[in-house]
Amino acid sequence: MRRVPTAFAHALLLCFGSSFAFADWNQWRGPDRTGEVPEESPWPEKLSDEHLVPLWNAKLAEGYSSPVSSGGSVFTVATEDKKFEVVKAFDLATGNARWKDSWEGAMKVPFFAAKNGSWVRSTPLVSNGALYVGGMRDVLVKLNIETGDEIWRVDFTEREKTDIPSFGQVCSPLLDGSDLYVQAGLAVAKLNAETGETIWTSLEDKRAMFGSAFSSPVIATLGGKRQLVVQARLALAGLDLESGAELWTTPVKAFRGMNILTPSIIGEDTIFTASYGGGAFLFSVTANGDGNFSVKQRWDNEDLEGYMGSPVIRGEHVYLHGRDKKLHCISLETGEATWSSDEEFGEYWSMINQGDRVLALDQKGELILFNASPEKFEILDRRVISKKDPTWAHLGIDGNKLLIRSLKGISIYQWQ
Repeated sequence: MRRVPTAFAHALLLCFGSSFAFADWNQWRGPDRTGEVPEESPWPEKLSDEHLVPLWNAKLAEGYSSPVSSGGSVFTVATEDKKFEVVKAFDLATGNARWKDSWEGAMKVPFFAAKNGSWVRSTPLVSNGALYVGGMRDVLVKLNIETGDEIWRVDFTEREKTDIPSFGQVCSPLLDGSDLYVQAGLAVAKLNAETGETIWTSLEDKRAMFGSAFSSPVIATLGGKRQLVVQARLALAGLDLESGAELWTTPVKAFRGMNILTPSIIGEDTIFTASYGGGAFLFSVTANGDGNFSVKQRWDNEDLEGYMGSPVIRGEHVYLHGRDKKLHCISLETGEATWSSDEEFGEYWSMINQGDRVLALDQKGELILFNASPEKFEILDRRVISKKDPTWAHLGIDGNKLLIRSLKGISIYQWQ
């Protein structure tokens, strides 16, 4: 483990470190699963050492699972020695190791996906003193965040008598009160968060290649009803939270079921998504007054394909990193791009935004800060933070600290 503060950095921390509100980054894409950060303390417009101070870093085994934080700790997951899944907890401020837990859980993905590695992908969830970790072999493990002790474990292949998903478990779990939702066991499942007991399953597809999910669910109120919004491999659907019954469903075109993005909820009845081989889509969900729902495709643009990066929404526009490796600003009204970047970036971006400033982490190891404007693509600053290892894991932010997971390590930076 290597810490890299300077005397100048320490002085800045003392002077400015308390000006940012503390906020846990406790799950996939942050507390609301939107990638949006409150505008309580504006981000700087620069990414130099004067404005973004390296605090510490630690070497890890390979993984694409994003770091999460809670109560001054940061948690990471990795695949070690092609055999074990390893969970580690660090002090967020100092990098001191707090605990480690592991279990056998590695697997190989199909040969055509091997270039992206056979290591853990699901981002864990931390809430109410517990960490919920999804393992590649379709397991979900609940750990005590203070000690790392295991509280319960669900092996979905054993419980549901299903095959291991071909690409491993990718979906990140979602907690709502005492209810836990996850796309696992080749279905969508609702569990009792206290016991791990299955309450219901829905959208079952017993094919190991197409029944597993690439996306992660969200909870939204659409057509006046609070519901679970799920992007499966072949369709987008709304499920009743109590029963798991399908409220509505619509197909989403994609090459080989590559529906990967987390659905973006806009207002009270609108959903944006994009797919590899399909394009970009906007849907409206409305209640019919008889307990049923209707879903309507408002527009599609097959020229603006998504890939793996979920977008950010600002005003009436979507900022999407596309399959073509360019950034696109898409009008929600028309579905047309108001601009597309001339530059091609890496294969994947994760993005978080604070107002009209968006911070992106490129898979090639570069941070990019840009202005979310429908008029033009304006980069405010950019900085390479990982020269050797790719950065496929989603960027995180806890107060004024940036959480960055590269393929073989974790680095914490601090805004000034």
